[in-house]
Amino acid sequence: MDRLSHKAAPARDSRPATRPPRSLRPTAWWLTESAGAIPLAAGLAWAVAARADGALPAWPAAALLLAGGAWRALALARARLTGQAAAARFQHGLRQRLWPALLPSRTARGALVGEDVHLAVDTIDRTEGLVARFLPLRGASALGPLLIALAVAPASWVSAAIMLATLVPFVFGLILAGGMAARRAQAQHRALERASGLFVDRIAHLPLILASGAEERIGRQLAMATQDVARRTMGVLAVAFASNAILEFFAALCVALVAVYCGFALLGLLPFPAPEHLTLARAFYTLALAPEFYLGMRRLAAAYHDKQTGEAALAAIDQALAHAAPIVERPAQPATATPRHLHGAGVVIAYPDGTRIGPLTWDWRGPGLHAVTGATGSGKSSLLLALIGQAPLTEGQIVADGAPWPGGAANALIGWAGQAVSLLPGTLASNLHLAQPGAQRDDAALVDLLTQLGLGPMLARRGGLAMAIDHRGAGLSGGERRRIGLARAILSGRPFLLLDEPTADLDPASAAAVRAVLARCAQDRLVVAATHDADLAALAQTRCAVDAAATRNAA
Repeated sequence: MDRLSHKAAPARDSRPATRPPRSLRPTAWWLTESAGAIPLAAGLAWAVAARADGALPAWPAAALLLAGGAWRALALARARLTGQAAAARFQHGLRQRLWPALLPSRTARGALVGEDVHLAVDTIDRTEGLVARFLPLRGASALGPLLIALAVAPASWVSAAIMLATLVPFVFGLILAGGMAARRAQAQHRALERASGLFVDRIAHLPLILASGAEERIGRQLAMATQDVARRTMGVLAVAFASNAILEFFAALCVALVAVYCGFALLGLLPFPAPEHLTLARAFYTLALAPEFYLGMRRLAAAYHDKQTGEAALAAIDQALAHAAPIVERPAQPATATPRHLHGAGVVIAYPDGTRIGPLTWDWRGPGLHAVTGATGSGKSSLLLALIGQAPLTEGQIVADGAPWPGGAANALIGWAGQAVSLLPGTLASNLHLAQPGAQRDDAALVDLLTQLGLGPMLARRGGLAMAIDHRGAGLSGGERRRIGLARAILSGRPFLLLDEPTADLDPASAAAVRAVLARCAQDRLVVAATHDADLAALAQTRCAVDAAATRNAA
């Protein structure tokens, strides 16, 4: 029998698991847009030469200017569209990979709901600028200056050399600023993720906060989190302004040096013999292209914050995937048959905060009803979560009919009814039909089951199966919501039912009705219920007692 062990994540490739794509199409379009500056500069130079020499026709200048403008406009539009398309494809792939990893592993990772929501929605959105703008511009900015220098060289090789000379210290300065920006962006992302998680979690528990009079303390906690985000954001912006200042300095220096050289060469004022012959047209052509030499770099600097934000987001996604991998990547094959014998020996559940539950031992045979008992907070729900792969098992064995229990891979066999019941806006019938999507609807069977569960008066009072339900279950008591969830689990037809406190929040008559329904279900299904109900436990074939003294914080 295999041993279920989730102590540490396996060794992984050191490369990022969420490496963004290297899409060449946006880069090619950005380079094409940069090349469009060449006919524009040639057109301006021709216009100046034609003005100085009346014998030259003016129409070639107009043609070059129109062609260059149309060229650049088309290339710019295509660069942006292809970049956005590449980003959309990358984000779709991230969602397809991240969401299935987060959903079954949140409890085991000890993450807040708000943190996972921020990661799955906002964090993925923050990668758009990296893929759509920065990565294409990085390739274009590396080749763009060389393209402009090559275009300038036939007119003035000295000016081309001046441009390339200013590039070396500029790159060195950006490297220094970039390293500092990366560290600050990661710290900002962690602070933003934590603040988002706290906000969503506290909003979800707002009634409890108001009831306990903790508004002031929670307000201070959220204020500290938002102040931390603001402080770290200002740090990121400070580095961004510094890198932009470096760029602007060298861009201005490049244009100034080229302008001084061309002007002095035309006037014959160079303090050394002229290394080349410059005409007015050549000098004007060179000066028109000089600002274009750093245009790609300036665009890259404007998108540099996208890089830091996107890379910090991808680092957070990689970290979440690495922590979720030992939980969601199960080597066992999916279960194909209902277990007739489910046995656990020495099972220990350990959470990231150090809480350990167990060791637990049970022996469940089906069909039949089995109870998990224990005090509140002892870990009954955690045992059920472990059976569906959402709580981390660190020690012990779980076997089904002599084979390793596949954990989350067996969920297609399991009907689940937890303490928190998820409802969708619609009717009661539409919520119950979620149990068997696509199956032929039998409203009479629904009404019969609900009546057996003691919900007949509610149906008569609120319009039967057509009663309207919102996502909060407004107008339904806790016991009614719980029984709707139980009915949905039973209606799923799945042969293994896991029920968390099915008789809680019920009056004695309703609890008795639920126990009777579960007893009938246990005649042909394996039913496991975590419960405080002594009467329900008395009906069970076996009891797995979770000792509160065994639940401890190892830290």
